[in-house]
Amino acid sequence: MASSTQYLTLVLSTLLVSAAHGQLSANFYATSCPRLQTVVRSVMTQAVNSDRRMGASILRIFFHDCFVNGCDASVLLDDTSSFTGEKTAGPNANSLRGFEVIDNIKTQVEAACNGTVSCADILALAARDGVFLLNGPSWTVPLGRRDARTASLSAANSQIPGPGSSLSTLITRFSAKGLSASDMTVLSGSHTIGQAQCTTFRNRIYNDANIDSAFATTRKANCPSSGGDGNLAPLDIQTPTRFGNNYYQNLVARRGLLHSDQELFNNGSQDSLVRTYSQNNGRFTSDFAAAMIKMGNISPLTGSNGEIRRNCRRLN
Repeated sequence: MASSTQYLTLVLSTLLVSAAHGQLSANFYATSCPRLQTVVRSVMTQAVNSDRRMGASILRIFFHDCFVNGCDASVLLDDTSSFTGEKTAGPNANSLRGFEVIDNIKTQVEAACNGTVSCADILALAARDGVFLLNGPSWTVPLGRRDARTASLSAANSQIPGPGSSLSTLITRFSAKGLSASDMTVLSGSHTIGQAQCTTFRNRIYNDANIDSAFATTRKANCPSSGGDGNLAPLDIQTPTRFGNNYYQNLVARRGLLHSDQELFNNGSQDSLVRTYSQNNGRFTSDFAAAMIKMGNISPLTGSNGEIRRNCRRLN
């Protein structure tokens, strides 16, 4: 049996390792801001009830944040005369939406416990709640992130996978963030909710071979070969405001809206997993929740790194 001295050494060693890896904790705000999750859920409920697309929009902001220097709320920063953020990057400009919802949450959280909760943690919780409010799974969000004091327009342009990505590119981009090919496939299931602009799927419906012809014809009605770039179509034609495995059923039927979606089921390494998810919604939702936790752990700022922004759009 270990002596008390050996035990203390082990505990201290564990704490040092945890600190070194920026350990997050579900109970991080249990004392300092006990109403945090209630406030976030309340604002997100109002937002989703007002606009069912908002759950998908907040989830997408979270993805785009985590893929650029980690989950640090850098994507929320506005450009100024002396600072360039990430909102004008190709994957984000005229595309990301819902920033005002995060602002509303931040305002109410500040009223409950000012200067305590990071925008990065608010975004992580809001993304979870957006999924849950659209009939998706819930999960325990590890907390304790701090907010970046920098942003990277170049990384936002080069590291976020695009709608025309090949399977190999998707796997490579996710792998660079510590996410496996399986993580990539289940996280792509976020496209069971939300909408996409014509410009992101035009090439697929007019030029791809691996597409159901009736589906392509349907989509062409609202996405002409030229013009109408901003016209919207549901990423999941069946249930665009209800989280579930229809996305994978569509892939099996060659009805993925984006080229990058259909790449997951195109005689490649992910075909078997796509088929599994198409037949087992419980497996999809449980794997999705686990992958969201893993993605939320990408390079968080903790301890004395970064800051706790008073306003998510600008540095303190």
